[in-house]
Amino acid sequence: MSTTTLHQPTWRRLALVLLASASLLLGGCAAMRAQNPDSPLAPVRASAIGDDSHVMLDGHDVVAYFTENRHAKGQPQFKSQFQGVTFHFASAAHKALFDAAPQKYLPQYGGFCANGIMYGIPWGGDADTWRIIDGKLYIFGGAGSRDAFLLDVPGNRKLADQYWATEVAGSNSFWQRSKRLVFRVPHYASGEELARRVAAARAAAKP
Repeated sequence: MSTTTLHQPTWRRLALVLLASASLLLGGCAAMRAQNPDSPLAPVRASAIGDDSHVMLDGHDVVAYFTENRHAKGQPQFKSQFQGVTFHFASAAHKALFDAAPQKYLPQYGGFCANGIMYGIPWGGDADTWRIIDGKLYIFGGAGSRDAFLLDVPGNRKLADQYWATEVAGSNSFWQRSKRLVFRVPHYASGEELARRVAAARAAAKP
């Protein structure tokens, strides 16, 4: 078997990532800038809103998850800056709570999907798919990602903490994502595989 044949899948993935890179550089530079502020929190699941270049979670109120047990859209008139990132809140009361203890309300892993971070991939992060675990806010890229993460919270959180600390924190979200989409971690599982695991766990739990 030739060397070319052995490495064909990797090169195919690399070619796809290079094409995606070109597309992002042409049309997604604003998103790249928003996610990579000059901040100790970077990278973050942020976007540009109005005059603010780095608004966490598209302006959703990080305090509401704790005080109201729901996701809520914040308002620009109630906003705070913390370490170069802007946070919007639904009320002045929520802003005051954040200002008094910002670390308490920060989403883990910069607000990116916790399930993606355990693969070293800073991707996704839907404000309406979340869970508070041991007093910390975790955001997910969808119900499937959340349910897969919850199958083994200690193990998955350990992996996510590891990859956040050793690879993702302080990196450029785009380049880190591109790298790990090509050079996947040993425990990588596709969305289809995760869905099968969740379905199997639910079936096993039925009486």
